Amino acid sequence: MRWWVKLVVLLLAAHVAVVSGTARTRQPALPASTPTDDEIRSILVKRIDVEKQSVGIVAGVIDAKRRRIVSHGRLAQDEVRPLGGDTVFEIGSVTKVFSALLLTDMAQKGELALTDPISKYLPDGTTVPQRGGQAITLQDLAMHTSGLPRMPNNFAPADPLNPYADYGFDRLTQFLSGYTLTRDVGAQYEYSNLGGGLLGTLLARRAGLDYEALVTQRISKPLAMTSTAVTLTATMKARLATGHNARLEPTPNWDFPPATSTLTGAGGLRSTANDLLNFVAAALGLTKSPLGRDFEGLLATRRPTGRPNLEIALGWHVTTRPAGKQTVWHNGGTGGYRSFVGYDSSAGIGVVVLSNAFTPAGVDDIGMHLLDATVPLWAPPVPQVPKGID
Repeated sequence: MRWWVKLVVLLLAAHVAVVSGTARTRQPALPASTPTDDEIRSILVKRIDVEKQSVGIVAGVIDAKRRRIVSHGRLAQDEVRPLGGDTVFEIGSVTKVFSALLLTDMAQKGELALTDPISKYLPDGTTVPQRGGQAITLQDLAMHTSGLPRMPNNFAPADPLNPYADYGFDRLTQFLSGYTLTRDVGAQYEYSNLGGGLLGTLLARRAGLDYEALVTQRISKPLAMTSTAVTLTATMKARLATGHNARLEPTPNWDFPPATSTLTGAGGLRSTANDLLNFVAAALGLTKSPLGRDFEGLLATRRPTGRPNLEIALGWHVTTRPAGKQTVWHNGGTGGYRSFVGYDSSAGIGVVVLSNAFTPAGVDDIGMHLLDATVPLWAPPVPQVPKGID
């Protein structure tokens, strides 16, 4: 496998089964104790200044009483402006939760059914892989149980540093027509960027809109998420944090042009901590929105992932912690960014953490730790001393 294909798989497919989770109830209890702003800032200072694992990080925490934004670092290495709640980041695979929410919204409105076969929303004559007479459904795509691989085998970007920009619809249908499933549909969880992107494409086709327009109409506008989009507006571009690779060098943004990219639903959105706190507040029921039943629908069906204490719902991952408490979460990564969004409805707390660097530490541990202080923070690997040397 080519190096850039491996990189893309890692960036949009890495998920860490850490101990955390969420309860099914929609009525949040009184907020549990969370770290103070100073404690959160201390975590960010260590991650950036000591461990050198990012250039800038923004953390947001919301509960029934208030929302908080704590940040440290810079938009870029040579940028004097600080980051904040309105700084724009690529959020990578967190986009998949938006795709799943679109699915439940359209199902609630009777526009489709979760169990519809994906062939129903593809052009007539498109061959779709089946196994044992069982068809892949929209729900299978949202739960990573379709049997489709992580990435299509005809994924060959012209620019490896902007890999999703030119994977068009013809290549997508060509892959589907030639692929043979290696296991039964619904039999096993396997995280799939292909499946997430295909879901977004099919929902957009059903709605008669491109993916970005569908997200704007159904999610961003109802939740007052004014800086959540695929295409950067002029004002969003002015607030965009520069992405950095693992060496903390600036790296190009990932683009998902509507005319040429069909995997936008897998990881194409940009957003801010403030916007994503609106999203989490709606998921927790802290704010009323027309999407309340849709958020509930995301957690109504769950399947095992094969990992201890980890289930997959529609879009979200659900980790069960000691005493039966649960955290609902999703993370993301692109070439220059890492993201984490999660909540614990039993405690009534939601968390967003965004970083403008793709480094080994990421931000998943910070997000989980803010939801549950017993979850340990990342620690740099200890250098191994060769045997025989004092």
